[in-house]
Amino acid sequence: MRKRYDEQLQNLHAALIRMGEMIEGAILSAVSALQAHDVESARTIIAGDAEIDQQERLVEGLCMKLLLSQQPVAGDLRRISAALKVITDMERIGDHATDISELTLMLDGAPGMGAGDLRAMADKTCDMLRMSLAAFVAEDVDGARAVIDMDDEVDALFLRVKGDIIEAIRSGRNCGEEAADLLMAAKYFERIGDHATNIAEWAVYAATGLRGDEI
Repeated sequence: MRKRYDEQLQNLHAALIRMGEMIEGAILSAVSALQAHDVESARTIIAGDAEIDQQERLVEGLCMKLLLSQQPVAGDLRRISAALKVITDMERIGDHATDISELTLMLDGAPGMGAGDLRAMADKTCDMLRMSLAAFVAEDVDGARAVIDMDDEVDALFLRVKGDIIEAIRSGRNCGEEAADLLMAAKYFERIGDHATNIAEWAVYAATGLRGDEI
């Protein structure tokens, strides 16, 4: 019975990692499309969100199968319930990649401000997502806590983008609509960092039972 459970748990972890890879690709493609004002790529990312949603349903099904067929208790039950929370955060990250792509469609051209910092935010949040999932699978509490600490770096980048946009507006540049769209894009990246942090916190919970400010 335990061998069967371990096999199913490995399948769940593999599906989680696959979903993470799909989302990471969407994030990086979204920021590239935004920087280059690549409308066709943006539309492809938006259409691809359905595949991420399908993967979410697959992972959810694997979790339910483990719950119903194996009747896990204690730590095993905690890990599966945490996995269900993780996929909710992952699905929202995928939605934000779509949101950023929709902003690309609204812009008149390639962004004239904050593009470098937006790329840095995308790279950092992808690192956080990858590391948080690895920590969840490996029950790596130290790795998860490292991700939680990284959220401050994303917040600092957001403030820098915000500052650049405010300065551009103050300088009298006619960039009101672009500024609003880019600030929203930065906010979506900041939220992606928050969701990656949530995944890291669920990794700690799955391994230790600790929650929130107990971490």
